[in-house]
Parts: sequence; C-alpha cells; structure tokens
Amino acid sequence: MLEKVTAFSTNPKMAGKEKGFVDEMRAVAMKLHTRDQAREGEKEPDQSPPLSKWEPSIGGYLKFYADSMIVFQTLESIVQTAAFPAYAEFRNTGLERSNSLAKDLLWFEEQGNVIPEPSSPGVAYVRYLEEMAEKDPQGFICHFYNVYFAHSAGGRMIGRKVGQKLSIKKDLEFYKWDGELPQLLQSVREKLNKVAEGWTREEKDRCLEETEKSFHYSGAILRLIVS
Repeated sequence: MLEKVTAFSTNPKMAGKEKGFVDEMRAVAMKLHTRDQAREGEKEPDQSPPLSKWEPSIGGYLKFYADSMIVFQTLESIVQTAAFPAYAEFRNTGLERSNSLAKDLLWFEEQGNVIPEPSSPGVAYVRYLEEMAEKDPQGFICHFYNVYFAHSAGGRMIGRKVGQKLSIKKDLEFYKWDGELPQLLQSVREKLNKVAEGWTREEKDRCLEETEKSFHYSGAILRLIVS
C-alpha cells in the first residue's frame, strides 16, 4: 500500500519493548507490508511506484491534507464523546493532529493556494469510522492505532520526501509534536494494552481483522498526493 506500510518498521528498538496486545496489532500490520518494505512483510508487491518515483503536485498534497484533516478531527471527536468508556483512555495523548493540520492549511492558503473540500476517500473513511465507533469498539481501536502510529513514522518520512519534491520551505506542523514522540507513543501503547486486557480472544481477533481495512482507507487518502 504505497509507502505508508513502512510506518511500523522504523524503530525496531521500540518494537522490542512492546508488550501485550500491541505486539499482535503490530505483527498483523507488518504482514501487510511487502518484503521490500519490511522483513516481516508477506504482501505481494503491487503496481504502485516507490516513493522515490512519486510525482506529487501541490494540488494533490492539499487534497491529502484536507482529507487527513477530517479523519483526525473525527478520531479526536470520537474519543472525546466516548460512546464506549475505553475511548476516554485516548484523550489528550499528545498525538492529536487536527490543530496542526489546521495551522498548515492556513499557511498554505496564505501562500495563495486554494484549499479543497474533502474528497471521497476522506469522506468515506470518516463515515466508516463513525459507524465503527458506535457499534464495534475493538474495530475502532484498531483504526485508531493504525492511523496514529502510521503517521508518526512512515507518514513523517513521506511528508519529508514530498516536501522536498514540492520545494516547501517550511517545517510543517503536521509532522511535529509537542514533547518527545517516542514517549508519547509508548504511553499510548500502554493504554492500548490496558484496554485490551479486558477483551476476550474473540474481541481481540475482531480488532485485528480491521487492520487491512485501515490500510485500505488510509492508502486511498495517501494516493491523493499523486492525484
């Protein structure tokens, strides 16, 4: 799924420290990589060009930004309203991205760019997340994990490469965090493990089943960069 799938393989030292159910989520995600992208990868390569061959446009990048904005806003709103008590564990983790995205979009607009409305990939994912959050907490938490952890690693790499290709002379807020990112991620890992301790094996498996859908939806948004 393009280069997004490198998201979980950039810090093997941290991976070795993971305990509990997060290990299982990571293992399933890694299998969706190709062997070129990760040692644990099992996915057959598709026809998507490698990141080095991407030809992004500013218009495509802004589409990606607009769709990412509504996805992160939705994730943050869901954990704030907490249809299930477990969601409240993931409030104010320091990984939140919507404010950072808003700052970047304002900067892009000030440079004379027209900010697009969210497109079908982002809208479709938001609808799916909202539906999932109301009826399937295990499935929703799978998406929460994959979206945030993917952006924290592979997403940063993609942002850096795309920024270079588009000659963006700014350190974009989307790729910066307040505080030490490894510590923020570890705190969320611990919360995920804590929540999953109360799940049955069937519920854990249900969570893992959503991994591929998370990659599907996020990959469609990512491909907007080269649209």
